[in-house]
Amino acid sequence: MTEVLRDMLAPSDADFLDMAEAAFASLPEGFRALCGNVVIQIADFADAQTLAALEIEHPYELTGLYHGVDLTEKSVMDPGAMPDHVFLYRLPILLEWCERGDVTLGELIAHVLVHEIGHHFGLSDDDMHAIEDSVD
Repeated sequence: MTEVLRDMLAPSDADFLDMAEAAFASLPEGFRALCGNVVIQIADFADAQTLAALEIEHPYELTGLYHGVDLTEKSVMDPGAMPDHVFLYRLPILLEWCERGDVTLGELIAHVLVHEIGHHFGLSDDDMHAIEDSVD
């Protein structure tokens, strides 16, 4: 196994985006439909303004963030509404993946994605785990 790890490269932003899009595509259709045309973005860390607004001191503490208008606030009458965004923070996710050692990177990315969307929709942790469990 050491030889395999020695030759591995850290996944790039593009690799992360590919994994996130694959994870999103594997989610139940009804869940994806609620998301509309959500945009998934990858960044190494959340910016200082986001961390300050969330009162997070260390950038490794935030693995993802859903940014958009709550479903309870959305209206079909909103003119030219911008799409919602899910930000996945690559370096905190990689650190958590390395520290855990019990899930694949793709599984962890899917977990963060589902939880960011789910919290935005007001789903419980049990609801989100059921969605994750339904993925093949």
